[in-house]
Amino acid sequence: MIFLAPLALLGLLTLPVVWWLLRATPPTPRSQIFPAVALLRTLRPHQNDAVRSPLWLLLVRLAAVACLVLGLAQPVMPGDRLPSTGHGPFLLVMDDGLFSASDWGRRIATAQGLVEDADHAGRTILFARTAPAADGHEIQPPAPRAAVAVRQELDSMRPAPWRTDRAAVARALSKLPHADGSVLYLADGVASPGDDVFARALRAFGPVQEIHFPDASVLALAPAAERNSTQMARLLALPQPAPRSLSVRVHAQDGGTLAVLPLVLPAGAAQADVPVTLPTAVRNRIDQLSLAGQTSAATTLLFDEGDRLRPVGLMTSGAADTPLIGPLFYLRRALAPTADLHEGTPATLLAQPLSVIIAPDGTLANPAIRQKVKDWVKKGGTLIRFAGPALAGTQHGANTDGADAASEAPAGDDIDTPETRTAAGGPSADPTADLLPVALLDGSRQLGGTMTWGAPQKLAAFDATSPFHGLDIPADVTISRQVLASPVADLAAHSWARLADGTPLVTHAALGKGDIILFHVSSTADWSNLPLSGLFVSMLQRLTDHANGVTIPADDTLLAPVLTLDGDGVLGPPPPAARGLKASDFARTAVSPAHPPGLYGPRAARRALNASSQITALAPATPVGTVTSPGGRRPDTALAPVFLCAAAVLLLLDGLLVLAMRTGLSLRSVTKHGSGKHGLPLLLAGALTLPVLASAQSAPARHPPTGSAGASTGATGTDTGTPSGSTSASASASGFSSGDNGAAVSSLPSSAPAPSGPTPVPGAALETRLAYVITGHDDIDTVSRQGLQGLSDYTNARTSAMLGHPDGVRPGQDDLSYYPLLYWPITPDAAPTPTMTAALTAFMAHGGIVLIDTQGQDSGSQTDASGPYAGDAHGTRSALRRVTAGLPIPPLMTMTDHHLLAHTFYMLHEFPGRYAEQPVWVAREGEAENDDVSPVIIGSADWAHAWAVDESGNTPFAVLPDGADQRQLAYRFGVNTIIYALTGNYKADQVHVPMLLKRLGE
Repeated sequence: MIFLAPLALLGLLTLPVVWWLLRATPPTPRSQIFPAVALLRTLRPHQNDAVRSPLWLLLVRLAAVACLVLGLAQPVMPGDRLPSTGHGPFLLVMDDGLFSASDWGRRIATAQGLVEDADHAGRTILFARTAPAADGHEIQPPAPRAAVAVRQELDSMRPAPWRTDRAAVARALSKLPHADGSVLYLADGVASPGDDVFARALRAFGPVQEIHFPDASVLALAPAAERNSTQMARLLALPQPAPRSLSVRVHAQDGGTLAVLPLVLPAGAAQADVPVTLPTAVRNRIDQLSLAGQTSAATTLLFDEGDRLRPVGLMTSGAADTPLIGPLFYLRRALAPTADLHEGTPATLLAQPLSVIIAPDGTLANPAIRQKVKDWVKKGGTLIRFAGPALAGTQHGANTDGADAASEAPAGDDIDTPETRTAAGGPSADPTADLLPVALLDGSRQLGGTMTWGAPQKLAAFDATSPFHGLDIPADVTISRQVLASPVADLAAHSWARLADGTPLVTHAALGKGDIILFHVSSTADWSNLPLSGLFVSMLQRLTDHANGVTIPADDTLLAPVLTLDGDGVLGPPPPAARGLKASDFARTAVSPAHPPGLYGPRAARRALNASSQITALAPATPVGTVTSPGGRRPDTALAPVFLCAAAVLLLLDGLLVLAMRTGLSLRSVTKHGSGKHGLPLLLAGALTLPVLASAQSAPARHPPTGSAGASTGATGTDTGTPSGSTSASASASGFSSGDNGAAVSSLPSSAPAPSGPTPVPGAALETRLAYVITGHDDIDTVSRQGLQGLSDYTNARTSAMLGHPDGVRPGQDDLSYYPLLYWPITPDAAPTPTMTAALTAFMAHGGIVLIDTQGQDSGSQTDASGPYAGDAHGTRSALRRVTAGLPIPPLMTMTDHHLLAHTFYMLHEFPGRYAEQPVWVAREGEAENDDVSPVIIGSADWAHAWAVDESGNTPFAVLPDGADQRQLAYRFGVNTIIYALTGNYKADQVHVPMLLKRLGE
């Protein structure tokens, strides 16, 4: 045993001090039964001296301290040398793939030593490499070879720039005849497909000894998962327990070093982002990244022309860009990962060295600015324009929403004539004079919508001459509106993208040394969902590359290898077996002898194929056999965790023993009663019951008694057997039980046991709701519910009030204190009870408002038949007298448009419901309590039928005589009534008089 921190052993010198400190323990408490107070005076205090701790307890504590000191000293048991197994054939298998370059020298030296030992022992030697050969030939079964030939091959070997193919090696080994030999496997430690088959093939040959190189660093640089202005790569690694400090070298195109970036890989991390914060001009000169001190194809990341950040200008009109609907919102997000964006006014952008400027709709309305941009395009700039309402010639104030039928014309119709076109509306002779690639027809074409028969169009496949050729077109990308190009003879030559019906989507034209490109849709999602798709990102990237003279293909164009990386990460001529690669296959092709990592294609269309492009993470491989070091020794065994765990266990045991001694348990008593057989089980039982006792003691705290809740529940009124909710203080004071629609909790007598669960909270206590009196007539109650629901929805949509669904209540049985407004439809058989009258009286006294509706005129009591029409409500007049007989109703008057209720929210002059011109009765001014707010509103306009909305969202009842206009006024009267119930006489405050006078004057 050796110690990695021997100075920590000095802690053993503290054991005598620990002995001296721990030799005493407090005495065991004794039980004392106290007699009467007189006897207490005769008691004399005794001196409690500490007694010595038992020897066995001291030994436990000393052992814990000793284990702690030994654990901190980090003892290690050196691994013994593994003897050579077997005397038959000797199979040497070596990983020589992508991840073996970091320790290649030691790997070759170890293999040379193993071959020399086998040669001295006179054993037959077989040698197999796991990486495919550079000539692309299939891996063949290894044949017996002389030691000299194997050593010569080892001297000439270099690591391969691609991954191992262990499955192919397993197939080759399966063809060998059975031999009682042994295997030595020099592994790189990285898992790969086919490892299970490979392990079985090695074990079938004989005992396997797997050699690991502990100082090897398995690292890889892979392309960034998401491209942005700073993150350019990802560092992949096998997790290690300690953090690692690395350096990333940034190389220019001429081979120089632009920067050296420090990077820290945290302990246990399998990957980390590699940020490169350099100016855009310097960043565009980056040709490759590499890890300092780690020369291999895996730690070298190449860049091509598609990785440059092209400067692109986004033209603004000076107004703020609104998220999701602004003209630059989708452009900014599509170009940010692949371009160096510059936003500003046209004058600002033209003063910068930009090759591409994107102009959304409406930014080129000034003729002077158009002339400056035109001169800039003639000098070699590329202008990308987007259509929109301004280009389509929409009139001022027109609605550009394609769903609005009032402002859209059917497909193919003209809408307006732009200023930039001729007075007759025809196309101009030279469209480039207006910075347009082709002449446009007036207006825009609507595809789909309420005013057209057509449907949104999909995109057609891109032509071979288009810069978009090779891009995949999503099936869900559709165009719903576009500006149409004038049908001319050479329109096809100017079209880079078309719809399925052949109309152009993207057109272009040359102007001087530059180009003008027009998207015939807007840059927002109003005219199409193209800006929401990944195709939009790819199209803009293709256009910026095209403007900079870069034509990176994405189709089946075959790109030949130009420069390839070897296993040491050095660029050089491609090997003879290297073949060309289709441009569309770069994203899914792994490196191999046929496609080694490197640069493919001419400079203007160059693509980079990296060794780690198809690697998402590195995982450690499962050992195939006995793991040893290169010297043939097993790995050292660290004993520190064992000693530290032992110290923790002993300290826990010490605590349990002290706890047992304080409860009166001693080793002597245990041995006395159980003859030493049950001592340890008793201790273990005590340790297991401690958590149970702790949870039992904490249970009362988590579940408080509910006796108080039961008492308050029992204080409610008479149990009537109807649904009722939880009880509130106001309900108890008024003498009726609480209620909520849908909750059923019966009232309990005061002597009943307390309920075991919490009392449910009524829904009306959690949100504002309207209520209606349940009459017992299903048709009337249904209309009341639908009417208040429709009124609540209307109020929620037009005011800041948030109303829930209405509740049906029975006064005297349900708690009315939660509701600000109670709608009461009067039926001929209405018969109030004293309990009901008392509940309504309390409700009105506490600020509630009762809206009483006879739902028509009583024909039996009408004396004038020439009045306004109202439905027949026979018997409601006498019923109204019965229900209001015991209520504290103040003197009433007919409500006019001067009453506060007529202008709480809307300015109303009439208050119809289903029937118009019916009188509404409210409290006379100065006669009502509660700040002169009328506690009752009485009418016969049948408001519930006018407000009613069924489950389908329709209004099932007709409104007479004015139809929809009258229904709108009925809703407004309902809103005024709700605001009146919620705010009282707020609108009567004199501070609102000037505003009201102004509105009356208007």
